[in-house]
Formats: sequence, C-alpha cells, structure tokens
Amino acid sequence: MPTQTRTRNAKPKIERAAIELFISEGIDAATTRQIAERAGVSEGALYRHYKGKEELAEALFMQLHDRLSRLLIEAALAGNDLKSRVGAIVGAYCELADEDWAYCCYHLLFLNRFIKNDVRREDDPVSLTEAMIADLMENGHIPKGDPEILSAMCLGVITQAGQNKLYNRLKGPFSQYKDDMAAAIMAILKYRLSDFD
Repeated sequence: MPTQTRTRNAKPKIERAAIELFISEGIDAATTRQIAERAGVSEGALYRHYKGKEELAEALFMQLHDRLSRLLIEAALAGNDLKSRVGAIVGAYCELADEDWAYCCYHLLFLNRFIKNDVRREDDPVSLTEAMIADLMENGHIPKGDPEILSAMCLGVITQAGQNKLYNRLKGPFSQYKDDMAAAIMAILKYRLSDFD
C-alpha cells in the first residue's frame, strides 16, 4: 500500500470518498481507513477535519440539506405565478441532481437516518415548503387545506422519483422528468377531495 502524504485540499477529497463509500458500503460498514485510502490521504487528515465517521456522515447530509433550503428560496422567488414557481423549484432540484447525482443519492439514501437530528427550523426544506403552501392558501392562490400534508405530498413527488432513479427504475438525467413532477405537484396543490365527489 502506498504511503499517504499530507495532501492539500484534503477535505473535499475526503468528503467525495466518503459519499462514494457510504453509498456503496453503507455508513456503518465503511471505515475511516477505507475513506482515507480512497481519498488518497492519511487517516489523520480525516480526523483533522472531523471527529469521526458519524460526524462526517451527518455533516455531508446537512450540507446538501441546507443547500436544498437555499435552492428552494431562490427558485421560489424566480417565478411570477404558481406554475412558474413550481416549475422553477422542481427544475432547480433536477439541475442539482444532474450536476452531482452521487450527492443527491446520498441525501436520499440517508434522509431517514439524519432528518431526525435536524431540529425543526424556519429554513429547513420541509418548513419552507409548508410556509410557502400556507402563504399560497392565505392569498387565495390555491384552495384551503393542511399545509403539512400537502408539503409532504409535494416533496414526496420529488423524493420518490429520486429513489426510483437511484434504484434504476428511472433512466437518464433526472431533469427529463421535471415537467411530469411539476404537473403532479400542481395537481396536489390545486385539487382537493371535494373535487372528486
């Protein structure tokens, strides 16, 4: 095995190696030694940036989770009407997914593991979505309803499609599905059970 030398810009290399290993091996099975070897750095370099594997795994998750919050805010301000805003939000997520699919896979795979550690705050993706939906209702853009269940349903359109792509049930770039996902979200926002009675 080659001797590891102190490497410049070790942190991004460590993070990329960790994402790849966590996806292929699982967080619990991957070791800090494997991560360091894949990154081409010493194990000590990893510990200079993170206390251990669990801190690294959670930090990676939260980096993308927080990036999704910023993306959601920017995209929501991009459109003038409901349809263009929904399209901008879905399009921005798809663009991010196509830019770095491995990172999005990591977020999707370990959402249930880390989301419980994300204390509910005003700027997390779920709370932002709930607030946007509540605002749309208050201003008469969509029918009244429960913002929490509607938020879960809207986010579910994207995350379930993402999981299907992750398990090779959807092929090609994620962005090729953006119009279908946006249409599904519009249906969730615009229709209520009474429309089907």
